[in-house]
Amino acid sequence: MARRHTLALVSGIAVAGLALSACGSNSLTPTATTAASKAASVGTAAASPVSNVDPALVAKIPAKIKAAGKIVVGTDATYQPNEYLDADGKTVIGMDVELFDAAMAKFGLKTEWVPSAFDSIITGVGSGKFDVGVSSFSINDERKQAVNMVSYFKAGTQWVVAKGNPKNVDPNNACGLKVAVQKGTVQVDDLTARSKKCTDAGKAAISPLVDPDQAKVTAMVQSGKADAMMVDLPPAIAAVDLTGGTVQLLGEQYDSAPYGYVVPKAQTEFAQAIVDALKKLQADGSYTKILTKWKCQGGAITDFAVNP
Repeated sequence: MARRHTLALVSGIAVAGLALSACGSNSLTPTATTAASKAASVGTAAASPVSNVDPALVAKIPAKIKAAGKIVVGTDATYQPNEYLDADGKTVIGMDVELFDAAMAKFGLKTEWVPSAFDSIITGVGSGKFDVGVSSFSINDERKQAVNMVSYFKAGTQWVVAKGNPKNVDPNNACGLKVAVQKGTVQVDDLTARSKKCTDAGKAAISPLVDPDQAKVTAMVQSGKADAMMVDLPPAIAAVDLTGGTVQLLGEQYDSAPYGYVVPKAQTEFAQAIVDALKKLQADGSYTKILTKWKCQGGAITDFAVNP
């Protein structure tokens, strides 16, 4: 998930004004899913339309995946609207799900989405538990040392506070505050660096409140347990909608960075094939159509790449 170090503050940004910069609130209803996404859940594979299959891509499927006839995807299904559980409590849906399903359809592959803790997905890909990881991972040097990362989207970090900002939170002067973040995200690193600046200046440290479930992170701000939270812009906007406006965005997103699919280090050819599949989705209009459906078109990129 994404980050930056400086931001321009505003007293509150309307969700509607951000519809073109990240996933908007209208995309949060179950009706915004495709049949493929609805079928994709732990233990259930989404069918891929045979008509979409590209023989050149099929030739680059790793032997393990080809033999299984499906690709197992590790995901943290708590990050609405990118990847989250539908009303049935088991089907994984979201922008990331629909886009990756469409890319895999080019290979003729079924997808099996397996919910997992965010900070265990990369390890799971490395160990072979998952074939890939798709969970709004920001691409950074540390992650690229462990796995290949295929860029497909872009987003930044957003601060969120209770409606009206009752604690008068200033992200540039958050010393002594309690700030909630999701475990394993780059927001944790961002918060740690900010806190060190506070203590180096002789001020009180920032108290991090860390939880593996983004919904619980948001709840901390709602309840007043946390003074603010830091999260990617798409789920920040979703939080405003899902809480009925009891929380609000503070300032603008910053450190906009590409998201990447996590692919094993040894599978560079397959990673490049996924890039080629994304380019085909862009060429046939599917990429833009999916992002627009989820009101995520502002995060679209054109320079898909392995380890950008």
